Amino acid sequence: MKKHFTQCFLAGIVAILPIGALILILYRLDIAIDPLLKDAGLPYFPGRGLLAGVVVIYLLGLTVTTFIGRWAWRLVDNVLSHVPGLAMLYNTLKQILGYGSGKDALFLRVVFIKDEAAGTLELGLVTEENSVEGQPRWTVFLPGSPNPALGRLVLVEPARCIPTAIPVDVAIKALLSTGKTGL
Repeated sequence: MKKHFTQCFLAGIVAILPIGALILILYRLDIAIDPLLKDAGLPYFPGRGLLAGVVVIYLLGLTVTTFIGRWAWRLVDNVLSHVPGLAMLYNTLKQILGYGSGKDALFLRVVFIKDEAAGTLELGLVTEENSVEGQPRWTVFLPGSPNPALGRLVLVEPARCIPTAIPVDVAIKALLSTGKTGL
């Protein structure tokens, strides 16, 4: 019973984190932006700061998808990755969300693993390359459904993995949207 409660509680936390973070960000933007809009003389209507917050997030996304925006984001990313105290939290969040890179990344690559019994392919995230009893094995996280955090960790022969060109962050977005964003 304790294991079931703990598992479900942690799954609930993982499920609500993105939603809670978005609500918190929009709330904070509403509080920060609404006085500026009032000072600018814009007419008040309920949700004015919230609408402005959504516009700010959209413009940030638009900016970081341009050439100069990507360069600026890499600069900000580099600074945040080296600020004492903040760097550890920032880098951990990047890894969990699939944006970490190199040997320190949480997930190295995306693969498909054949499920012979069902005749299907399962999406897997390689976490480590190692060997067991002298044989090469990959540690692969197979996300569960409907909650990806309830997946399982398997050690498989690299030959059973089908490599993909799917970036880790795209695979995680597809998992969290239950495939709606596509691979």
